[in-house]
Amino acid sequence: MDTTTLAAFLVVDLLLVFTPGADWAYAISAGLRDRSVVPAVTGLVVGHTAYALVAVAGLAVLVASSPTAVTALTVAGACYLLWLGWGVLRQPAVPTAAGETADASRVQVMLRGAGISGLNPKALLLYFSLFPQFIDTADGWPVAAQTGLLSMLHLTACAVVYLAVGVLARTVLKTRPSAARAVTRASGAMMIAIGGFLLLERLTG
Repeated sequence: MDTTTLAAFLVVDLLLVFTPGADWAYAISAGLRDRSVVPAVTGLVVGHTAYALVAVAGLAVLVASSPTAVTALTVAGACYLLWLGWGVLRQPAVPTAAGETADASRVQVMLRGAGISGLNPKALLLYFSLFPQFIDTADGWPVAAQTGLLSMLHLTACAVVYLAVGVLARTVLKTRPSAARAVTRASGAMMIAIGGFLLLERLTG
């Protein structure tokens, strides 16, 4: 793959990664509640890695060609977003007091992060719609190799951006409980709005 194609993909990918959504909300919540944002970010990246493995295996093309499969995945992701958003609105994240331990273990935090990103409709859009635009079947590289390289760029971008979001949340909002609640409630409302829009679009489309 040539550098121009990789650069173009990275620009578009970063625009998607920088768009606030469920992943951002979880990273912010981890920054406010947990001692370390690494388990949460690791989970988010694991969820995206699962999509990457599916894409490299070539199954993304098959799934994308099946409207029923795409609809089922999107509806599942939309319902999950609605559930998560409602939970955030009911119990917004607040900074954890010094010396206080988080209720969830690191493994639980990581598994929940994997579930959030694994059912995130934005990941569906990325792998099933965006990736094929940057893969050249006439290129000397095998399609699986091209998909793997694009996936590595995306996973790296996710790790860096989500770590930054979590750390910034802790730094900026740690001493501002009211601002932290407002930010997490806004994230919850955004998740509900996105989930509702996707659900309505799929069920009425």
